[in-house]
Amino acid sequence: MKASWAAFAVAGLLCAVSPGQKPAAPAAAAAKPDESSLIKVDVTRVDMLFTVTDKKGRFVTDLTKDDFEVMENRRPQQILQFAAKSDIPLRLGILIDTSNSIRDRFRFEQEAATEFVNSVLNPHVDKVMVVGFDTTAQLASDLVDNPNKADEAIAMLRPGGGTALYDALYFACYDKLSLDQPKSDYRRAIVILSDGEDNQSRYAREQALERAQRDEVVIYAISTNISHVESDGDKVLNELTHETGGLAYFPFKAEDMEQSFQNIANELRHQYNISYRPEPLATDGLFHEVQIRVKGRKDLIIRTRAGYYAQKL
Repeated sequence: MKASWAAFAVAGLLCAVSPGQKPAAPAAAAAKPDESSLIKVDVTRVDMLFTVTDKKGRFVTDLTKDDFEVMENRRPQQILQFAAKSDIPLRLGILIDTSNSIRDRFRFEQEAATEFVNSVLNPHVDKVMVVGFDTTAQLASDLVDNPNKADEAIAMLRPGGGTALYDALYFACYDKLSLDQPKSDYRRAIVILSDGEDNQSRYAREQALERAQRDEVVIYAISTNISHVESDGDKVLNELTHETGGLAYFPFKAEDMEQSFQNIANELRHQYNISYRPEPLATDGLFHEVQIRVKGRKDLIIRTRAGYYAQKL
């Protein structure tokens, strides 16, 4: 079924509007509760989910709490909890570009996405949803724990129209992935299949990215640009993934999408989580930068989100 634009309009009232951009009109439908009623977690605790690899891209999974140090705004922080999060329930959104620009590669997108769902989803534990986007975002399948339902939704998508990537991203984060609380009990991730171009969204890129950061959603992307020439859309995908701790993949041909999906599936099962209480504690509603390092190991690479938005009290 199609996602109502009323959901976007209501969500737009809760988000800062970019300069020169008018806020969405109020919706006639009942508004979603504001963020203060959704956040049920300890606002003094920060959870950082991250991946560690060597310089060849191989996962490093044998590290302990004492191997890491955390810095917030360049101040060292005390780690309270540490865990290898290989089995935490997954809340996953697959956002598939159905615009005219990818029509010739659409069949490969569908086949690769279907294989990914079946390989990564742990039935009755994980949940996945499917959102197609062209001129508008369309909820093809709500969050379900049955991969067959997601497969059916992917198969029913049809290409055509413009591209509203940022609207789809905002909708997936705010209206869906943010609902399961507390946040620390779930891994929230989005996989975008797109060329990264956007010509229809009512939300700006900055708004969509901020929404993902506030809802602690890691973004992965598989570019459908197979021209072998970096485009502006490729730069967008790199920004969205880098700032949230994910990664963008750029297959040489459409048939290589399956391997990109497999790489993402492997990463989702090889992650660490660190929890700490910021010192000094800030409740200013602003973005705070966080760095995680492996002590004395410059040969290792950590990928995580750039920071977090503090709750405003």
